[in-house]
Amino acid sequence: MDYPNDQAPGAPVRYGIPEHGRIPKYYAVKARLDRLIEDLGEGGLLPTERDLSERYEVARETVRQAIRELVLEGKLRRQGRGTVVAGPKLEQPLSLASYTEGVRRQGLTPGRHLVTLDRFPCPDTLAAETGLRRGEPVWHLERLLLADDERVGLESTYVAVSRVPRLDADFDPDSSFYAWLGEQGIGFGDADERIETVLATPREALLIGTPPALPMLLIHRVSRDTEGQPLERVRSLYRGDRFSFTAHLGG
Repeated sequence: MDYPNDQAPGAPVRYGIPEHGRIPKYYAVKARLDRLIEDLGEGGLLPTERDLSERYEVARETVRQAIRELVLEGKLRRQGRGTVVAGPKLEQPLSLASYTEGVRRQGLTPGRHLVTLDRFPCPDTLAAETGLRRGEPVWHLERLLLADDERVGLESTYVAVSRVPRLDADFDPDSSFYAWLGEQGIGFGDADERIETVLATPREALLIGTPPALPMLLIHRVSRDTEGQPLERVRSLYRGDRFSFTAHLGG
């Protein structure tokens, strides 16, 4: 197979050109827009669809499809009536570190906004996942995740009321839950995580402020304390255009 001399590590092989060599028009435009994005830099304003269609001698719908894919990939973002170059994605480590720590490491200000805090009897499905007792009181803490005041995700945390009986009175919902647990003398031992790609529900899309068609990264986490006892069950929904996840693997 023939590779370009400037093939970047991690780039699509042969820049996505099929073996038969016939490349869709929108993809050719997308590749040219990729180079234009590099020249414009973060925050740079993309020319109008009309200007781009004339520059590349293609239909406006072809340009629109290329731009649509670049928006979904997080390389471009809508701003008012225009389209601008987006900043780099937020890198969140796959570890027991909190969301707060991950965002701060990138020089951004983390934040959370309370959506709901309620309690209910632990249902069968949650009991089966966590080892909690069926019917025991459970807190449900739902919060928007923010980075420099931009809404980037939605997090639901389930924890037994017996572990943190004064959660509703003593915990600041805009702060780190993990840091607060540490202050209560509760330490994390280990956790199991599962990641999948999903589309947000209409409610979730409205809360996060994204189109329902935007792909999301969904992380399920079940955590245990240092004694191996069930501690929390978390469902974290992240914008696919704003997040990537990293992990260090040892041999």
